[in-house]
Order: sequence, then C-alpha cells, then structure tokens
Amino acid sequence: MSRPPKEHPQIVVRYWFYVCAVLSLLIIGFVAHFWPPIIWFLIIVLPLIALGLYDIFQTHHNILRNYPVWGHWRFLSLSIRPMIQRYFIEDNLNGKPFNHEQFQLVIERATKTLDTLPFGTQYDVRAVGYEWLTHSLNPKVVDKDSMRILIGNEQCKKPYLASRLNISAMSYGAISKNAVRALNRGAKIGGFYQNTGEGGLSQYHLSEGGDLVWQLGTACFGCRTEDGQFDPNLFREKAQLEQIKMIEVKLSQGAKPSHGGILPAAKITPEIAKIRNVKLGVDCVQPATNPECTTPIKLLEFLARLRELSGGKPVGFKLCIGRMHEFMAICKAMLKTGIIPDFITVDGAEGGTGAAPLEFSDRIGTPLNEGIIFVNSCLTGVNLKDKIRVIASGKVITGFDMLVKIALGADLCNSARGMLFAIGCVQSLRCNTNTCPTGVTTQDPARMYALKINEKAPRVHNFHEATIHSFMEVLGAAGIDHPAKLGPQYIFRRISENQALHYDEIYKFLTPGQLLSGIDLPPRYAKSWEKAVIEHF
Repeated sequence: MSRPPKEHPQIVVRYWFYVCAVLSLLIIGFVAHFWPPIIWFLIIVLPLIALGLYDIFQTHHNILRNYPVWGHWRFLSLSIRPMIQRYFIEDNLNGKPFNHEQFQLVIERATKTLDTLPFGTQYDVRAVGYEWLTHSLNPKVVDKDSMRILIGNEQCKKPYLASRLNISAMSYGAISKNAVRALNRGAKIGGFYQNTGEGGLSQYHLSEGGDLVWQLGTACFGCRTEDGQFDPNLFREKAQLEQIKMIEVKLSQGAKPSHGGILPAAKITPEIAKIRNVKLGVDCVQPATNPECTTPIKLLEFLARLRELSGGKPVGFKLCIGRMHEFMAICKAMLKTGIIPDFITVDGAEGGTGAAPLEFSDRIGTPLNEGIIFVNSCLTGVNLKDKIRVIASGKVITGFDMLVKIALGADLCNSARGMLFAIGCVQSLRCNTNTCPTGVTTQDPARMYALKINEKAPRVHNFHEATIHSFMEVLGAAGIDHPAKLGPQYIFRRISENQALHYDEIYKFLTPGQLLSGIDLPPRYAKSWEKAVIEHF
C-alpha cells in the first residue's frame, strides 16, 4: 500500500511576514555598526517579533498560529467590513435593516434639507412584494385635526389625544441619557409621545417635559420590589405624574418574542442598576413572562388594576403575534370579564432591539402587516374594534409606511429607529457593545458627549412633522380626507411579475361579529377560535 505524498510545510509562505521581521532585526543589527540611527527602526520591528511569538504559541485562533502577525489583517478587515459594505458596496436600496434611501430621507427631513427624488424611482416595480397606492383623479385636502386620535374607551377616565406618529419603546440603558432627553424634548416640541421602553421610568424621561407612555416590561422595572414582584404603591406614585399619559404592559416584542429583554453588562452603570434594581457586572436578562399576566384573565385584571392605580389613564398591552389562539383567548377574556383595554400595540417581527439572539430576531414572530390584519380582524370579529386603538410598531419611516399600516387596521404608528436616525444614529450595528460611535446607544460618557441635545431635539420634531405631512399628502392623493376612511382595498401588492392584488384580495378580513356568529368563518380562524380558552395561553 503506497504512502500519500508528503506535503510541504510551506513554513516560509505561511510565516513570511514574521520571517521578514526577524530578518529585519538581523539587518538592523548589522547596519547599526555603520549607521547608528537605523536602531530607531527597532521600535517597529521588535513589537512585530513579539506579536509573532505570541501568535505562534496562543491557542485561540488557528489563523494566527499558521500566519503570525500577517493573520491580524483578517481581523482588521472583518472589523471594518460593515463600513466598507455600507459606504462602497451597497446601492441605495439593498441595505439592511434599512437601506440608504430610507436613512437619507430621515436625515433630510430631520434637518429640513432637500427630501425629493430626481429621475424616478429606483425600485423594481415588477418585483414581487412591491406595493403602491391607488390614487384618485379627485385628490382631497386632509384636515390636520385628523392627525390626532383619542385613546381611551368608556372605562377610561383620562383619555389621551395622541398623534398618529410617536416614538416607539426604547429604554434608558439601551439608549443613552442624552438620546432619551433629545427624543423627549423633540416630543415636547412636536406634541407627540415617547414610550419609555421596559427599562423603567428615569429622571431623563421626565426632565424635558414631553408626553410619556410608561411601559412595564416582564420585570416591572421602576415599580418592583427587591425580590422582583410588582409594587402597587411605587407604581401609583409614578403613574399619576402629569407627564405619564398612558400605561403599556409589554407581553412580547417583535425582535425577540417570548424572550426577556437583554441589557449587556457593559452598558449597566450604577445609575441604571439603581433605576432597575439589578446587579452591576452581569447581563440584565428579564424573564420571558410577566408573573402578573400568566393567563388571559390575569392579564386583563392586571390592566384594570393599573388603570385604577394610575387614576384612570389609558392602559393597553404590546405584543408580537405568535399563536393565533392565544390572542383570541385574550379576546374571549375581554368578552367574559368586560375589561376592555384602551389600546393594543402590535410589534412586527421586523422590529429592532439593542440586543437579541439571532434566531429570535431572524426566525420568530409574525411580520407587522400580517399581525395588524389578524388583530384588526379579531377585534372586528368580536365587535370591539371601535373601543380599542391599534398601534403599529415596526420599520415605520415614511408617510407611505404609515398609510399601509393604517389601511390594514392600525389607528396610529410608533417609530423607533427612524427617530434614532434623526438624532444621529448611522446604523453601525454596535448597539449591543456599548461602543456606539454616535453616542446614541452607549453608556460611555466619552462617546455620549457627541450627542448634543439642543442640536438633535429639533430634528426629532422636524422628522415627525415632515412624516405626518407626507402621510397627509399620500392620503389626500387617494381621494381620502380622513384616515378612518382608509382600507386595504387602496393598497396593491405584487404577488408575481404579472399579477398584483389589493390587500383585501390577498388576506381575509373578518366582518363585524363574525367570530361570534361563526358564519362563513375561514377555517384557520375557526380552528384557532375553538382552541382559545381564557384560563391559560
């Protein structure tokens, strides 16, 4: 049996950079006898030799053992790859999560510079998934008063007149205190609300005077006891503050549904640890479920309790749609108990976060459009849609984005990453490392210094105002003078290169009372409705 040919070790090829450094040392030693100044080159050569020795004997990286010194170029290249990709390779439309056109539009609207497009669209209008509005030959002028909507049914004593576009949930901790203050001051200027996120109510949310929606996450930060239980007295004290306009209980979020919020240890300062009542030096991972909301009945009873403790302010919950029968169980519980939330925030699977496991961000949760359609149909099917406002959250950037969500059943929209672009975010994707280059998602004071509140707050207002104006223009172009008159029949979506359908031709929208009557109920809805029980999820 013949032996396989012996491979050449190729030491010189793999170690050429390191060998060159060693040879340089020998040459410097020789030449130094004739020209002493060359000795200064040892400042470069000796560190390279030391680095090469370390690389050869370390055991963490295979490449560095085989390619000492030179192998570091791979890691340097990987570190700048996102910048190279974005600035030199991506075109205007293929960037992710947001493309350059979307990013640039926010910047232009936030800074009140040019936000028009020359030479026609760059989108492939024949591509599957392309959407457009059916415009009218009789466009309307939209009343600006319709850009506000009252949230609060008859069970609410202090309804809130909300803008159609607001700042979505972002916690202090996930974003910096300067970012929190800039966003809130922008909300104050423009008359819209900022959602606190699940990280608790901080002094930075309150310092600028803007309207707030206080979100209670699964860990109840800001109103919890030392052992992590809900503290009604602490909640009452904060919830009755004038700036708090609504209370939102977070069941799940689109970027990591059925997974507790994550704040990396690197971003937990002593101040944040005090606000959240958590430990320094370890990742802050919230439980996946709120112990107060383990069944549909308990959820609604908790909402009723929060409404009472807050003095009658609007209460609601936020979720990403997963199993259909579980949301239907909440609807059944509403009918059984008579407790009706004032609003439901639907978060899409395309929603963002500062930190999440890849599998949860990429493969779990229902996208926003499908989630809105389902929630709208369920509420309509049990005759509760007129009592509950639906808030859409997930990649809302343009007036057309707002129009689509409202056409599918939402009443208003929240935007997070669009608002972050307005205060300087450049989508560097370092939110989970505490090394955000713009000071937006970091707790490093040196980096946070870059974000100037006086400069950025007006940009938040400008972006909001321009987006609302854009929404009014496209709404009027459809021949509609009020958002309540929008419907899925106004939006086309291409399902193949040669066919496009209205949304109401693609999806089944339930009619009023259809879940209760069961008449002509689509099989998927019928099966899930039968499976839904109010005693458990």
